[in-house]
Amino acid sequence: MEWKSNLLTTDEKIKTLLDTTRRIAVLGIKPATHANQPAHYVPRYMQTAGYEIVPVPVYYAEVAEILGEKVYRDLRKVPGEIDMVNVFRLPHDIPKHTDEILATKPKSVWIQSGLRNDKVAETLAKAGIKVVQDLCLMVEHRALVGPR
Repeated sequence: MEWKSNLLTTDEKIKTLLDTTRRIAVLGIKPATHANQPAHYVPRYMQTAGYEIVPVPVYYAEVAEILGEKVYRDLRKVPGEIDMVNVFRLPHDIPKHTDEILATKPKSVWIQSGLRNDKVAETLAKAGIKVVQDLCLMVEHRALVGPR
């Protein structure tokens, strides 16, 4: 099926995705008070690698900025284009964000290591969105791209 080509699994396709991505909205990002958790240190790494990070936390209502960037509470509120949505949500919580992601029309969605939801991935892929699941964005960036 044609949509399956949007499910990225090879190093070559993932490297191309990383090379063409500039702006990453991080759904489920955590503030610096959780600096030891992947939902903070992965986006921090990507920011230091030269990517623009747009924080979209699910919790932490009192937080207005993360990584020095303004926080948005909904992907649909983020101005401008989003190249990638990096998802830090448990598999059973990901479907709650499907409509929000589809409305935003990002070029790709990256569901972090240890997390996957094949039904959501299929829905996104059928909408023309490239999807990576169950891989760490930071690990793959280090391996395939390295420091910018």
